[in-house]
Amino acid sequence: MIENSKIRYGMFISMRSKMRAHYLQHVLFEGLGSIEAWLQNSGYEISCTQFFNSGVLPEIEDIDLLIVMGGPMSVNDEQGHPWLVEEKEYIKTAINAGKPVLGICLGAQLISNALGGRVFPNSVKEIGWFPVEAVESDSSFIFHFPQKAEVFHWHGETFSLPKDAVQIAKSKGCDNQAFQIGRNVIGLQFHLETTPVTAAAIVENCRDELIWGEYIQSKEEILSAPQDRYSTINGLMGEVLEYLQLNKG
Repeated sequence: MIENSKIRYGMFISMRSKMRAHYLQHVLFEGLGSIEAWLQNSGYEISCTQFFNSGVLPEIEDIDLLIVMGGPMSVNDEQGHPWLVEEKEYIKTAINAGKPVLGICLGAQLISNALGGRVFPNSVKEIGWFPVEAVESDSSFIFHFPQKAEVFHWHGETFSLPKDAVQIAKSKGCDNQAFQIGRNVIGLQFHLETTPVTAAAIVENCRDELIWGEYIQSKEEILSAPQDRYSTINGLMGEVLEYLQLNKG
């Protein structure tokens, strides 16, 4: 009995010592994608705030990594989505506490806006598979993207760089594609977490946006992407997450 109690106590301590990743989700069809497997394989416990269900947020000290997902709304839609006010404050608090924070699409825009940046319509919408280019930096600690990578986009707005942010990726259609603040915050305008399942989900739910445009692909073009394209961006997503994990405060 004593030995069994020791085992149970050891398991309890082990469970409590696990890192906890928390993500903020704005719509059901934009989930973690490939991030979920990476977190599980890296030993994280995963929790979520779904603002379309309830806005319950954990204490900042109880999380080790914050991931802010995408969504079709604008960060400026506070009247229609009043929870955006609390969400921005939560993101700012997490950043100030030194937590690793990753923002994806709307999530990157939320980080920018929470720190005083502007979010506004881009000159063109980017929907589909288009390349981004790395922006070189003299900073030794900056995450370095490949010189060129074809990634998945779905956005009509862009953002100004918040204070102390360093631009780390750009594209012909949208200048600010990625930024970094210090060692613990990265914002991505594009989606590296996309899988065939999540691509199909966003196409199904946002297909009314698939009208002709210079940087808007058709449903067929989007969904015919080969598997190796998904594998490449998911691998890059893993590198971003590993970087944030290694550089957490």
